[in-house]
Amino acid sequence: MANEPGALMAEADDHFHDECGVFGIFGRQDAAAIVTLGLHALQHRGQEAAGIVSFDGKQFHIERHVGLIGDTFTKQDVLDRLKGSRAIGHTRYPTSGGAGLRNIQPFFAELADGGFAVAHNGNLTNAMTVQRVLQKQGSIFSSTSDTETILHLVATSKERDLNSRFIEAIRQLEGAFSLVALTSKKMIGCRDPLGIRPLVLGDLDGAWILASETCALDIIGARFVRDVKPGEMVVITSSGVESLFPFEQQKSRFCIFEYVYFARPDSIVEGRNVYDIRKRIGVELARENLVEADLVVPVPDSGTPAAIGFSQEANLPFELGIIRNHYVGRTFIQPGDSIRHMGVKLKHNANRQMIEGKRVVLVDDSIVRGTTSQKIVQMVRDAGAKEVHMRIASPPTRSSCFYGVDTPEKSKLLASRMSVEEMADFIRVDSLSFLSIEGLYRAVGEATRNSEQPQFCDACFTGNYPTRLTDFEATDNVRTLSLLAAGGT
Repeated sequence: MANEPGALMAEADDHFHDECGVFGIFGRQDAAAIVTLGLHALQHRGQEAAGIVSFDGKQFHIERHVGLIGDTFTKQDVLDRLKGSRAIGHTRYPTSGGAGLRNIQPFFAELADGGFAVAHNGNLTNAMTVQRVLQKQGSIFSSTSDTETILHLVATSKERDLNSRFIEAIRQLEGAFSLVALTSKKMIGCRDPLGIRPLVLGDLDGAWILASETCALDIIGARFVRDVKPGEMVVITSSGVESLFPFEQQKSRFCIFEYVYFARPDSIVEGRNVYDIRKRIGVELARENLVEADLVVPVPDSGTPAAIGFSQEANLPFELGIIRNHYVGRTFIQPGDSIRHMGVKLKHNANRQMIEGKRVVLVDDSIVRGTTSQKIVQMVRDAGAKEVHMRIASPPTRSSCFYGVDTPEKSKLLASRMSVEEMADFIRVDSLSFLSIEGLYRAVGEATRNSEQPQFCDACFTGNYPTRLTDFEATDNVRTLSLLAAGGT
């Protein structure tokens, strides 16, 4: 994104960007092809670049490419180079400062006792602090990614065996991490003690799989075994799966926004069906914020399940009043200013026949900067809507995420500097309402939110961060952590 024109940067930054997806398989001859399919299912978690590392029993093979999985890793010559019966992969979305080949995961290094590759979903909130210590000890970093810190911690550990070195490394980390790692003899999966980011264990005809979401298992016909538990480290070898718990047990703080937006609707996340939860979010939204209207229209695609739930609860017709063009990519909108004024219409177009003369409820998942919402509302008005009421399927986003989600600085979040009434005026709607934090918790199956110790990480809504923000505390600069996310997210 760093090289895009400023106007396009602002538009692209007006929504949350997915974090990353990780996938690994151990014990299958077509390992790289399986990883490619798994990453394809996880493409929604990152569209900028991807990488795969495989091992053929003698040596490691590495491929890293900018672009979508289908444009790079489906080429036969690429797959032919990724030999072996075990492989791990990563698809990523970089935050500011994070673009470039050197930050594409998995990271790989030849350590004293052999090759080691690691891929990471999440963000380490003490990476810069740890990196400075390592650099003073002689470590040389080749990327700007927080994930490379893990590689150096494993490499410099004095422990005798790989498991112990890996454990010593991850115990020094703060923040969110779901990891997959590969050596010549084993594949390792691990989640941070709070389980902020997802990771699941699967089985494909005896071959073990680690993946960010269950939808990646579905695409290859694999069996879902279980979620990797918060704070758990699973070690997969030819002998099977060993489960270790290297951290002190803590109560889970899984990211609640995975249910609102990030996870694919057909995934089962922490035992909950994402699509079902999003419909229930819409139900709660209607119960809290009903309005007299003629129809409910989703802002596609992320607002669709919540809009269905809203329409059912409100007993209002559900209509596709906005149509999304799925085939507009960044390359198409590179030409000059002559087409840039089209803005949001490149991706969305109002379905005039459905909304002309109607009182419309627009349902979206969130508001970040508000500029895209403003354009969509104007587009609906231009198509003849009599009234436009916006309902947001999450609480106001008032704080930045430091755990692997690319969000703007707090000062650029609309809800951090405006009241709901001011936001309504800014995006030019007749009314604007958000789901309450209590309503969101009810939708995910919790009777109430424990204000003393919340059941989920909801920091983007409440500012209640579940871990230390060491690098942020040291610098008092939010951009520091944005830079850290270059490779971890």
